[in-house]
Amino acid sequence: MSLATTIKILECSTSDRWIEQALANLDTILLDHSHCERKAAGIAINMMFRYPSFRQLVKQLTAIAKEELEHFEQVNQWLDKKEIPLAPLNSPPYGSKLKAQIRHQEPDRLLDSLLVSALIEARSHERLGLLGEHCPEPELAKFYRSLMASEARHYGMYWVLATQYCERKVVDKRLEELSIIESEILSTLYHEPRIHS
Repeated sequence: MSLATTIKILECSTSDRWIEQALANLDTILLDHSHCERKAAGIAINMMFRYPSFRQLVKQLTAIAKEELEHFEQVNQWLDKKEIPLAPLNSPPYGSKLKAQIRHQEPDRLLDSLLVSALIEARSHERLGLLGEHCPEPELAKFYRSLMASEARHYGMYWVLATQYCERKVVDKRLEELSIIESEILSTLYHEPRIHS
């Protein structure tokens, strides 16, 4: 059974080509992982600023932002350990193409923002699991596995928030649409190794 089968919100599983690309470029994947954790914290914080009166959202996203920043620090410790300097990387089209699907009018904007974040976290969960399973460095593999539960919790929290602020049937329909788009974005492997390529 593939991880995408168990992660109900993902339309497709990650390809073997991504696994091969990632394992051949573990240092770059680790650096990109640092960028991903920082961006994930920023997304949660920005959403809190956009919806400051949404009490449950603020509470849940505060917890997510804290945990993402903890993971950011943990990944950066691995970068130090492997003597990989912090450096910018070209972004794959994944994030920008998903973000482009977010509609501008409320409450559609809130719903899409939550579901796009849920999809990104679900894909992170799947791919960190694959790294944990296939990484040839035992300690690094153990580290990836240790983050899986957090990523699963995060995508679940985003989905639950979506169902709290929008009707379930509306959430399900839009999630199906976005998950198809997410799978289409990943159908072409980005030429540079990335967590979301």
